[in-house]
Amino acid sequence: MTRLALLGAPVDGALSPVLHRAAYAAMRLPWTYHAIECQPQDLPRFLGTLDDSWRGFSLTMPLKQTAVPLLDEVSEAVERLGVANTIVVTPNGSLAGENTDLYGMVQALREAGVTTAAGVTVLGAGATARTALAAARELGCDQAVVIARDTNRASSLLKATAERLAITATVEPWTAASHHLATDLVISALPPHAADVLAPQWTRGTGTLMDVVYRPWPTRFAHAAQKAGRRIVGGLPMLLHQAARQVSLQTGRSPAPVTEMLLAGQYEIRTAGRV
Repeated sequence: MTRLALLGAPVDGALSPVLHRAAYAAMRLPWTYHAIECQPQDLPRFLGTLDDSWRGFSLTMPLKQTAVPLLDEVSEAVERLGVANTIVVTPNGSLAGENTDLYGMVQALREAGVTTAAGVTVLGAGATARTALAAARELGCDQAVVIARDTNRASSLLKATAERLAITATVEPWTAASHHLATDLVISALPPHAADVLAPQWTRGTGTLMDVVYRPWPTRFAHAAQKAGRRIVGGLPMLLHQAARQVSLQTGRSPAPVTEMLLAGQYEIRTAGRV
């Protein structure tokens, strides 16, 4: 039996198992994929006891940074960002790390028609915010504003990443968020409901909001942005494309069955919570 899993905490209700299982079914692979609760202190022991049935893992918070020093090799994206969301267990048992969140975010934005961005505002300062800075750079932006509750901590966490990305990241306090929403692209890298308090701060204008939340969707923050004239991009397209990239890396087959994965994800979101 070939096994894969999502590791993190919490993982209840995560959509990744649905997307990966749909991919394996479409590819006629009798593989299993489960969500496993795993805290940072448990990860070294878990990865150190793998047998040859394991093919790979998806990583969610709070493991994306913790995992990096435990890997045998990492991609250029992981080196630049300092975070990994994908582990491929190679045939010789070594652990290879990749960051497919960046691919997923950029692909989702381009799919929505966002191919360039002169100015970018990032809400949040965690692992997803690092991905947002890298996405901004890929879209041609060399200066971004990061809105954080703890500016000192955010500055220390993001400084090295911004330097490696060759992007200037100016960290501003949460109270300044309303002054930075009128930019080409706003990326909310915050958990569900965290940005909703900013919903009344949108003013009429153009531009794009990407909110990485996929459930509930649209968020109150995204709904207000749309009413104010912004194009909105949700978290599902990003999750879909990063998962599809994971499937290709872990199966060795490309392209991944994106349509089947999307339909399965949409059905799960639509029916979740029904009796």
